[in-house]
Amino acid sequence: MTYYRPLVQHGEARPEGAMPLAGSALWFTEVEILSRDAPPRIAPAGLVPEPVRRRLTARRATIAGLDVTQPQIMGILNVTPDSFSDGGRHADVETACAAALQMVADGATIIDIGGESTRPGAAEVPEAEEILRTAPVIEAIRAQSQVPISIDTRKATVGLEALEAGANLVNDVSGFTFDPALAPLAAQASVPVCIMHAQGDPATMQEDPQYADVLLDVYDYLDAQIDRLEAIGVVREQIVIDPGIGFGKTLEHNLTLLRNLSLFHGLGCPILLGVSRKGFIGKIGEEPQAAARAPGSIAVGLAALAQGVQFLRVHDVAETVQALRLWQAVR
Repeated sequence: MTYYRPLVQHGEARPEGAMPLAGSALWFTEVEILSRDAPPRIAPAGLVPEPVRRRLTARRATIAGLDVTQPQIMGILNVTPDSFSDGGRHADVETACAAALQMVADGATIIDIGGESTRPGAAEVPEAEEILRTAPVIEAIRAQSQVPISIDTRKATVGLEALEAGANLVNDVSGFTFDPALAPLAAQASVPVCIMHAQGDPATMQEDPQYADVLLDVYDYLDAQIDRLEAIGVVREQIVIDPGIGFGKTLEHNLTLLRNLSLFHGLGCPILLGVSRKGFIGKIGEEPQAAARAPGSIAVGLAALAQGVQFLRVHDVAETVQALRLWQAVR
C-alpha cells in the first residue's frame, strides 16, 4: 500500500496548482510518498491518485455544529477521582458544571466529559458508577448552555445515558473495540464519533508498546475502524480520528506521529489531537508536575494546527485560546 502525506504550507500567495488541505486555508503542492517496503520520496501533489486527492482536499462537514475549517478547542472535564492531572477537582455536579461553563467562557467550543480515567495503569470503572459521574453533569451543563458536549466513554450503556442527558458526540479511546454495542448506538442516534487508536488497555498499554511502523500501523488501524463503523451505519463525514498520543506509545512513537500528523488527512476525516499535560511533555520539557505543562502542551498543539489538525483537546483552555489567537494573527 502507498501512503501520501501532504507537506502543508500557509499564506495567501498560493502557487498555481496548490491544493487546499481539507477545505481549509492551508494548502500543499507536494506530498511525501510512503510505503512499508521503499524509502520515502517527495513528489508533486498532482501525482496523488484522484480518490486520495479528494480525501486530502475535500472540505470537512460540520461536527456537532462546529465548522472544522477553523481550529476547535475541546475542553477536558474529568469527573473522576484519579485522572492523572485533575482527578477529584470536579467531584460534584455543581463544581463540574461551573468548570465547564468557565471553559466555554474562556473559549472552548466543545466540552469532553469523562467518568473513567484512562491514564496508564488505570483500572476499569463499573458502568453504573461511570453513569452516575457523567450523566448528571451533562444534564446540568445542558440546562445552562447549548455548547456541544462529547462523552468520553468505551461503554454503550454510559453512552446511551449521556446522549439522553444531552451529549452530542461519542469519543471512544478504544476506537470502538471495547464494547461492540457502542458503535451501533452511535449509528442509531446519528451522532458524530471520535475513533482513537490505542495499543492495549489503560492498565497495561505502557508496559512495552511495539510497532512494525508506528505511523503506518496507526493509519491502517484507523482506516479499518472507519470502514467498520461505516458498515454499521455511522456516516463517514461524522467520524473524527485521533492517533492516540500516549496510548500504548513510547516517547519516540509519539514524536513520530506528531511530526507526520498530516498523513492522517488521507482518511478524509477531521483530526483530533490530545496531548495536554501528557508524560512525554513533562519528560522533554523537564516538568514533573502535570498541571504545570501548559506551555509544552500549547507548543505541541500549535505545531499540530500547522499540519491542519482540526481539534485540540486541552485542560488549559484560556491559555490555549490566547495562544491560538496570536498564532492566527501572526500567520
